[in-house]
Amino acid sequence: MDTPSSENAAPKDDKSEAPKTPPPVEIAPIVNQHQMKIGRRTLKYTTVAGRMPLKNDADEIEAQLYFTAYTLGHGEADRKRPLTIVFNGGPGSASVWLHLGALGPKRVKMQDEGWMPMPPYQLVDNEQTWLEQTDLVFVDPVGTGYSRASKPELNKKYWNVKGDLESVGEFIRLYLTRYNRWTSPLFLAGESYGTTRAAGLAGHLIDKGIAFNGIILISTILNFQTDGFDRGNDLPYALFLPTYTASAWYHKMLPAALQRQPLREVLGEAELFAETEYTTALMKGDRLSGEEKQLVIDRLAHLTGLTPIFIDQSNLRINIHRFCKELLRDQRRTVGRLDSRFTGLDALAVTEVPEFDPSFSAITPPYTAMMTDYAHNELGFETDLTYETLSFKVNEGWEWDRGKYADTSEALRSALAKNPFMKVFVAMGYYDLATPHFAAQYTLSHMDIDPSLRGNIHIADYEAGHMLYLDLVSLAKLQTDVQAFIKMALTEQVVK
Repeated sequence: MDTPSSENAAPKDDKSEAPKTPPPVEIAPIVNQHQMKIGRRTLKYTTVAGRMPLKNDADEIEAQLYFTAYTLGHGEADRKRPLTIVFNGGPGSASVWLHLGALGPKRVKMQDEGWMPMPPYQLVDNEQTWLEQTDLVFVDPVGTGYSRASKPELNKKYWNVKGDLESVGEFIRLYLTRYNRWTSPLFLAGESYGTTRAAGLAGHLIDKGIAFNGIILISTILNFQTDGFDRGNDLPYALFLPTYTASAWYHKMLPAALQRQPLREVLGEAELFAETEYTTALMKGDRLSGEEKQLVIDRLAHLTGLTPIFIDQSNLRINIHRFCKELLRDQRRTVGRLDSRFTGLDALAVTEVPEFDPSFSAITPPYTAMMTDYAHNELGFETDLTYETLSFKVNEGWEWDRGKYADTSEALRSALAKNPFMKVFVAMGYYDLATPHFAAQYTLSHMDIDPSLRGNIHIADYEAGHMLYLDLVSLAKLQTDVQAFIKMALTEQVVK
């Protein structure tokens, strides 16, 4: 066939539009059957991996949320089995951490304490999977994992507290409908900002007819004032202090008398000081006398392992990033924010804050590599998209309400009031400098929950960090604790 010459070709229309990108289409999810050994038992399960479309009123796909679902057995899912919807935080974090760290039938093999292993990395069977107690659905919010908005300009619709709750809430409604799970006992499990999301969803969905049997909060933050190191907000300094003490105790930086005591006893001393003399001193500000200030300095040095001069020059207010740099400065080491058991190497010992978070750097390569490999080779989900384990683009683009701290504790209180059968499980790590345990306790005790419902909240502590399941002892304890919680939430039906 002859090709027309340029001089015979039709004139180019400068006003013609460029070809439009075709609209996204819905693709059927991938279903596979698997099995694994737990002791002498064989656990058979079915996986569904795909992307759930979120549509506007014109029936156009505006975003697709990637999810991985696990149901027990190889047949049709049991509609009466518990179902747990799971997500992580960030807010730009995918669900990979809970998925391949604690809850799913596979986990990334780390060193026993959680340290980074030598590459290449491995997935192993997770004998502490929650699948024996509940079916599981791991969902990645827009911009994380393989979840994407159909157009970049739509990201702003989802990258805020309200839009996030509405989109994940719509995913839950669609999943219950498409997979026929409206009659299943329902649970939510979230970590970090995922606890903010879980509390908000409990309040958001109860008004849409979706009630939960239980909410599982791992490394909790509901009220962001508790970790906002902003001028004029003294609250975090007191609430972070017990975790500073735990970190110093772990690295043997406390006075000998404290080092000989069990961690819980040492924490009790720090917590008492934090909510009494320390809080009073912070409230007094410049009205604090020289003698009073020196007493507080000495006490803080005793409980943190930091030098009195550093505390004095910090005006009694120890910022978390400065603590991570200062605690082991004389050893030319930093400690992790997500997990203060981890230590890092900085190029310059004289900087004010750490060069990087060693706890985050230790987990990112293994989890990213294993999730990408797992999705392609075992779940059968084929895509060229990058799996965003933690999207800095989402975090930087997130729109917080101006002039106020994000807070979903009231949504959780409201959900408990409207659904008094709902139970709440709170798991906290002593070495978590991202969402400290004392800050979570403060929020829970300031929610104004009706006295008849305070027994609905159950708390468990772990000698680990933010991703407390990185430590194998804590991983096993978490599974045991959650197993007991789910059983209790499904059987304890008396409302006082």
